[in-house]
Amino acid sequence: MEIACLDLEGVLIPEIWIKFAEKTGIEELKLTTRDISDYDELMRHRLKVLDEHGLTLSAIQDVIAELKPMDGALEFINWLRERFQVIILSDTFYQFSAPFMKQLGWPTLLCHQLEVEDDRIVGYTLRQKDPKRQSILALGTLYYRTIAAGDSYNDTTMLAQANAGILFKSPQNVIDEFPQFPAVHEYEDLKKEFIKASVRDLSL
Repeated sequence: MEIACLDLEGVLIPEIWIKFAEKTGIEELKLTTRDISDYDELMRHRLKVLDEHGLTLSAIQDVIAELKPMDGALEFINWLRERFQVIILSDTFYQFSAPFMKQLGWPTLLCHQLEVEDDRIVGYTLRQKDPKRQSILALGTLYYRTIAAGDSYNDTTMLAQANAGILFKSPQNVIDEFPQFPAVHEYEDLKKEFIKASVRDLSL
């Protein structure tokens, strides 16, 4: 049995923090794991900026409620479900993800938790260190074969641990630093990469 493991933001949905930055006009919030590979460093920066501007969880959730999955994402994940078991491995937070999970048909999601007091985000709890790679590793101990796709620095350990890894919609700096992974930018091409990586005979 093969399991498809996908990153969420940048692969199926827009980057939440970028959209929130555009809404608030705060450029510092546009930084993502495409820019800073250390996730703890990135989140500490984000929480500092939120605190400085008095921004709440509700304000972020209001922006999320207006967003939709990327064009073609729902069709792609439905295509994937017909051929693989599908798990979303993300560095987002459960408090952010519900609107998107509903639109995507409630796929299995493994991510993190925010620490919230009176609507203020005061901290976060990571599921574990390097959680995407650890999830792939755990699936391997259950004798599942995994094919993973992601776009950012924080996806690369997952891609390396999987039986096959694919970069999708990645910026050129990530593609250049990790030439060992095939890189595509359209869902139709991503389907083809999944088919090539699969040990089974799959058709479009």
